[in-house]
Amino acid sequence: MRINNVTKMNTNSNFSKIKTPFKGNIVNYFAGLVILIFTAYACISMFSFLFYASTDQSKIEGISLLHFKPINGIKNWCGLRGAILSNILINEWFGISTFFLLVFTTFSALKLMRICNINLMHNFILYLSLTIWSSITLTFFLGKFFLKTAIYIGGKHGLFISNLLNYNFGVPGTFLIIFLFFFIIIGIININIILSLINLKKNKKENKMNSQIVTTKKIESIPDIQSFHIDENFTTKNNDFEIIKPEEEPFFTTKNSDTYNSNASVNTKIDILNKIKEYDPTLELSNYKYPPIDILKEYSINEFEINIEEQKTNKNRILSTLNSFGIKIVMIKATVGPTITLYEIQPEAGVRVSKIRNLENDIALRLSALGIRIIAPIPGKGTIGIEVPNNNPQTVSIKSVISSKKFQEAKFDLPIALGKTITNETFIFDLCKMPHLLVAGATGQGKSVGLNVIITSLLYKKHPSQLKFVLIDPKKVEFNIYSKIETHFLAKLENEKEPVVTDITKVVQTLNSLTKEMDDRYSLLKKAHVRNIKEYNEKFINHNLNPLKGHQYMPYFVVIIDEFGDLIMTAGKEVELPIARIAQLARAVGIHMIIATQRPSVSIITGIIKANFPARVAFRVSAMVDSRTILDASGANQLVGKGDLLFSQGGDLIRVQCAFIDTSEVEKIVGYINTQQGNTSAKILPKYINESNIGKSEQVVYSSERDPLFTDAARLIVIHQQGSTSLIQRKFEVGYNRAGRLMDQLEATGIVGAAQGNKTREVLIGDEYHLEQILNSLK
Repeated sequence: MRINNVTKMNTNSNFSKIKTPFKGNIVNYFAGLVILIFTAYACISMFSFLFYASTDQSKIEGISLLHFKPINGIKNWCGLRGAILSNILINEWFGISTFFLLVFTTFSALKLMRICNINLMHNFILYLSLTIWSSITLTFFLGKFFLKTAIYIGGKHGLFISNLLNYNFGVPGTFLIIFLFFFIIIGIININIILSLINLKKNKKENKMNSQIVTTKKIESIPDIQSFHIDENFTTKNNDFEIIKPEEEPFFTTKNSDTYNSNASVNTKIDILNKIKEYDPTLELSNYKYPPIDILKEYSINEFEINIEEQKTNKNRILSTLNSFGIKIVMIKATVGPTITLYEIQPEAGVRVSKIRNLENDIALRLSALGIRIIAPIPGKGTIGIEVPNNNPQTVSIKSVISSKKFQEAKFDLPIALGKTITNETFIFDLCKMPHLLVAGATGQGKSVGLNVIITSLLYKKHPSQLKFVLIDPKKVEFNIYSKIETHFLAKLENEKEPVVTDITKVVQTLNSLTKEMDDRYSLLKKAHVRNIKEYNEKFINHNLNPLKGHQYMPYFVVIIDEFGDLIMTAGKEVELPIARIAQLARAVGIHMIIATQRPSVSIITGIIKANFPARVAFRVSAMVDSRTILDASGANQLVGKGDLLFSQGGDLIRVQCAFIDTSEVEKIVGYINTQQGNTSAKILPKYINESNIGKSEQVVYSSERDPLFTDAARLIVIHQQGSTSLIQRKFEVGYNRAGRLMDQLEATGIVGAAQGNKTREVLIGDEYHLEQILNSLK
């Protein structure tokens, strides 16, 4: 929104004043409305009490507002409750002076409804002083005339204070005290009048200044935030409020010579806008609390124990094996991790590295180890590394990783604590910098636990307004546990009941919808003249983008696909193409993808996938060829399993022991989040419409080149209720290409549904009668 014309609005009709708050804080409006109705009710009941107090007094004496038994003969216009309420307000409190308090509550209600603008504190002091002073004064001067009536003219408060003053100061002293307080109240009234005059004078001065339009620079406006209301015109909530109207041309033109004062007026408004606090997206769920660390499981072993005897034995066996092959070692040292111990050796000069690398199996034989891995050489060091599994591996708990100082103080946009390295340090990476992650490994090696660790890390660091998950689970059981946080962290298609995507056809729709979300975000980035989501959100938070022009705060999207291999086998290119497009383009707009598979073959992890997923996590696999498919290097086949993994980001391999998180721990985290207030629904993904398919369908339906077998094929499909291309091939003795074109034409006319991978298409027409109607309409 550009500010190019600043005008002072005069008082509009009451209708417009009542209408405007509905676009802002509706809670304040209805609170004021309730107070106003109650005030009117109390006023009517008090006025009626002045006439029927003597009649109702004997019936309601000693009865509270919580009395619910019927009482006959109540004359008060507001019934039993009105009689009791008016008796409390008049007799028990301040007498007829209570009407002053009702005047104050009326103004307070109108302020909440934004119909009038008053200083509540000044008016509260004024009307409270008037109420107390008039209560004492009425009792002092007129109390004796109401002794035989049912009404305390100044209430019991006035009676008590008046008698107290008479007893201590006598009648003359009481009169002087009342007279003194009268002048104090007059002074309070004068202060309010003076403040009102100052504000009025200021308003007139600014009206005069604002009537002159001056040339100045463009000023970016601010979006809707919690401290004030914005609609087509936004207002700063102040005693002297202004409405700044956006117009198309962001320029001012000089109308007369009074430029200095006009510039000063515009600068004043800029200062007001700059003082408004930054937009905070977390205020939508301001009471949200992050899951506490103490709900995670505490393991008995908190620190890793080093077995000195084991280290010495392995060291001697390594040296003995190398010496037996004529390799002399200058230095050897061990670094003990939770699962693996790294032995760094420095051979004598002249020893070829390849000679040590070829001894991998011999060293494993001498150490009786499950499998060792040789790093020759260690990058950045002049040593060769030999990784040997520990005899008693330690469990790395998710609690030890999440509670680590490194993770708690991490400033990453999407921090993920994966586990601990060989040096026993918490391994953390930023998903935004990856920007996508490929996870692969054989069945039972820790892949599903690793995905849960990734999700848990993000849940412990991000607010629901900052992050949304899209969970795709063909197995239908891995991510179902996260359904409870649907309204907090999940995103889904419109009108979908299940927040976790499990159906193959819905997977394709969801991925295409994400590409639509990506395109929409790029359009907003283009309008905002920024290059990535971080710059865009920073600009939005600082009120430099206008929500009325479609701008909004962008949360990060993390798309997690389990069993990617199953999707490729059933849907093929329909899944691979949108995934590749998201992986290529979505980084800048905050959409990141994690795909996992237990079949790391080249038919699943194709060249397109590998090219767009530079960050990879490999759990143990059975063959070296699978390790090369995942990491473009060997090593994953030499892991020990149970969460032992290799992490690669296009360069060196890092060995990490993945943290362990139990299902019960995930349930506690999800349950804790579920007990808190969430949004009204999950984040709704935009609807995707494949325009190219629409054009193709219209071309097929209305084309005069429709296949001559089209009518016969339609009848065949409807009679057999089987949308199979091979059925058309067999019955009409045609090739696969022609049968495929016939099936596309049948789909375009609405006779069969869309392709479902290797499954037969759904037949949408149930009988021949309806089929004939469709065929006749196509002639």
